[in-house]
Amino acid sequence: MEPSELRRAVEAGRATASELGLQVDDVVVIHNSDRVALRLVPCDVLARVAPSAHLADSAFEIEVARRLVGVDAPVAELAPRVGSRVHSRDAFAISLWTYYEPVESEIAPADYADALQRHHAALRRIDLDAPHFTDRIAGALRVVTDREQSPELPDSDRELLSDTLGGPSAAIGIENAGDQLLHGEPHPGNLLNTREGPLFVDLATCCRGPIEFDLAHAPEEVAEHYAGADHGLVHRCRALNWAMFSAWRWRRDDQMPDRDNRRAEGLNQVRAALDRCGLG
Repeated sequence: MEPSELRRAVEAGRATASELGLQVDDVVVIHNSDRVALRLVPCDVLARVAPSAHLADSAFEIEVARRLVGVDAPVAELAPRVGSRVHSRDAFAISLWTYYEPVESEIAPADYADALQRHHAALRRIDLDAPHFTDRIAGALRVVTDREQSPELPDSDRELLSDTLGGPSAAIGIENAGDQLLHGEPHPGNLLNTREGPLFVDLATCCRGPIEFDLAHAPEEVAEHYAGADHGLVHRCRALNWAMFSAWRWRRDDQMPDRDNRRAEGLNQVRAALDRCGLG
């Protein structure tokens, strides 16, 4: 978020928690992109604040978390003292979560794979109406093909992303892959290393698809420790994931900080991933 919007988001998170009886003397910005994560001190609650356009996503995330906690999934829990609902204030949607003190060490690939396998097992135990991952690919493709949505995207890069999202790679083994509920974006930024063990966050991206779609968001070594993974499919999914990431960064209204570098990184990663799986 831009500084002025961030200030409003911080105040919305602070005021919402205070009205619910939580003591908030200070607010620490943990993460800032199109939505923000705030540590509220000293109550030690994490507030996730998004523009009100994301109200449905925030409500969906809460429902996913509620169901997964019930089947012992390795996920962050909602704040126990304030109820499990989305709060609205000043054009923002606010949800309140348990804050976990981070452990500074990196999560080993084997532990990452174990957490993801347990998460997938838990997801197979719940019934949830979630979109298919191809719906997200179609949404990214619409951004790429609509010049009004992505006016600054150069023609050559527009062709690269369009071919990657809309070509044969977009159909990556859908007929033969075993679809199930997925996290949707279990990249390292969405896996916390805590004293309770690795915990997944940002559950609004839950969707249906092959487990390889999730594995493609993790570091490459993780798939080597995940039993039964199709490594060729992981590589093809990785190309799609970076193409979607790139599409979002070229949106006219994207608010990701350091967007120019993110745009360059995304395109470079798409090319590298395509070369890796022989589609360059």
